Amino acid sequence: MEAVHLIPLAAGESPLGFMPELAALLALGAIFGYLAQRLGLVPIVGFLLAGVVLGPNSLGVVRDQELIEATAEIGVILLLFTIGLEFSLDQLARIRRLIFVGGGLQVLLVVGLTAGLLSLLAVPWPVAVFTGFLLSLSSTAVVMKVLASRDESDTQAGQITLGILIFQDLAVVAMVLLVPMLGGEGGSLLAIARALGTAALLIVAVLVVARRVMPPIIESVARTCSQEIFLLTVVAICFGTAYLTSMAGVSLSLGAFLAGLVVSDTRFRDYALGEILPLQVLFSATFFVSVGLLLDLGFLVMNLPLVLGVVASVVAIKLLTTAVSVRALGYHAGVAGFVGLLLAQIGEFSLVLERTGRELGLSPFNMGAAGTQTFIAVTVLLIVLTPFLAQAGELLQRKLAGPADPEIADDDPGDQAHAEAFSGLSDHVIIAGYGHGGAALARALHATGLPYGILTLSPGGANEAEARGLRVLRSDYTRQHVLEQAGLRRARMLVVADDTAAMTHRVISVARGLRPDLPILARARTGHEARELSEAGAARTVAEDETSIEAMLRHVLGDYGDGDGDMDVFIEEVRAMSGGAARNAVALAGKSAPQCEHAVGLAPVTPNTDGCEECLRIGDTWVHLRVCMVCGHVGCCDSSKNRHASAHFHESGHPVMRSLEPGEDWGWCYVDKVTL
Repeated sequence: MEAVHLIPLAAGESPLGFMPELAALLALGAIFGYLAQRLGLVPIVGFLLAGVVLGPNSLGVVRDQELIEATAEIGVILLLFTIGLEFSLDQLARIRRLIFVGGGLQVLLVVGLTAGLLSLLAVPWPVAVFTGFLLSLSSTAVVMKVLASRDESDTQAGQITLGILIFQDLAVVAMVLLVPMLGGEGGSLLAIARALGTAALLIVAVLVVARRVMPPIIESVARTCSQEIFLLTVVAICFGTAYLTSMAGVSLSLGAFLAGLVVSDTRFRDYALGEILPLQVLFSATFFVSVGLLLDLGFLVMNLPLVLGVVASVVAIKLLTTAVSVRALGYHAGVAGFVGLLLAQIGEFSLVLERTGRELGLSPFNMGAAGTQTFIAVTVLLIVLTPFLAQAGELLQRKLAGPADPEIADDDPGDQAHAEAFSGLSDHVIIAGYGHGGAALARALHATGLPYGILTLSPGGANEAEARGLRVLRSDYTRQHVLEQAGLRRARMLVVADDTAAMTHRVISVARGLRPDLPILARARTGHEARELSEAGAARTVAEDETSIEAMLRHVLGDYGDGDGDMDVFIEEVRAMSGGAARNAVALAGKSAPQCEHAVGLAPVTPNTDGCEECLRIGDTWVHLRVCMVCGHVGCCDSSKNRHASAHFHESGHPVMRSLEPGEDWGWCYVDKVTL
């Protein structure tokens, strides 16, 4: 066996030389992010300031700039991937007018106005256009964070802002191809057209994969019920798609956005978002710290009037051009002003574009190194000011409130229903877990008409609930993001119906941190477990036995103020309802029914599922349910399009089945063709 030779480290050299820098970066980023949050700012502002303090022009703690930039690049990829996850292809189609008309007009106006003004100052036109590119892009990360913190992502202004931001992200592709041409290196019109055509074909290919190939792959991985495998698969899709698109000349960032769209078009986008979000937060925080590292405080102090003058000019240009674009869409001046101030900062992609131009001899404002530092200082200051600009925009919107704006067209009722199932809920019950108890409680609440939402990690359970028309969110409900998406801050109660004690404990702890006043109900197997759950934050616990569903229902209905008499009547109805397609043992009809030799000696069976097994597996629906009296298989009847009950007989040879519809007790023999 060949010997392995280890290279000795020099005296005092650490095997992980970057660890002190990384530790300082994360620690100071956390501290400054916390302080920014306490001051009512988005944490991104704190990350930027941490970079300023750690940078070579301040404390000089961070020296390995290449390592930080590589980490920051991962942050941008994950950031765009999560943005893609939050939108479906149908949703993008629904706001296509906002994207291509509003966003296209806004970018063209910013580039044109900036280039025109700089040309009046004798700036060469290639540099003037390049500077217009830099100013036309806003920060998707910062703006979406601000909108989310203000709970305005789904408002009219939020949707308009999103449409413009998406176009800006798409426009980066064309800008990256045009910058070399502006710098005088290659880039003929034919070459640019060819590159854009290749990018368009690649995007179409990715979207076809999203529709045809990815859903069954994600479904198969999700059915393993392994968070580790699911996370690795999602990350592989993200980086793999980004890499493949980069080979075709499309930016890594846009490739990551397309990868997010690929996954978002499956039923597991919320699950994927919950899993990837912690990674995205970590790496994107590094990106914003890396932006702060670029700022030279000495330059900012010595040139403060110049920097503030450029800041004011950028705000004025972007407010004017964005407001004109939004007004052109038919919205009133208040909304136009709000969106204009929201988008008044300079985005993260502008920093990447500036670096590309710098390598080709282009500098912002044609000022060389001073122009680069001015641009970085203006970018950092505008990102810091974004929350305050948003507040000013809201005041402007109220002051200029006008007649009703045109509604944003909705070409996808299904996607709208998915969003309304949770974003539109308030004073509702959140059911975490869709086992036997959670399923029965959900059906009961559905029958009462009380508002509710289901959180589950089980693909089969989610399929069953959706087939029954129940409200479902497929994701890990121990994640803060998922609970917030389910409307925890607006909820009346959280019911943890998970069958695993560890999961129950975790979700209670997270929920209690978000809503200290929220009533939380959980099931416990033992008295010791009940005490532990109470210590974690559960307001009430019920025993995990056959009566726990009724106990949970009594607590929930009692919290909504239903009278005891009505409650007892309804619980009796729930018991009767649970005797239909629930997992209670069922037998054949009584002695008066005609019999055949195949029905003799059949014992009662327990249905395997609460719905058609094959329909649940493929995400389809059924009309009536039948159960096999030999093995307990549940399938749909011949009135259903798939006829899985009959298919089960032909595959297995089991001759007798029984109806699982409430109030029906007849059976059928496929061999003798008689009703039992």
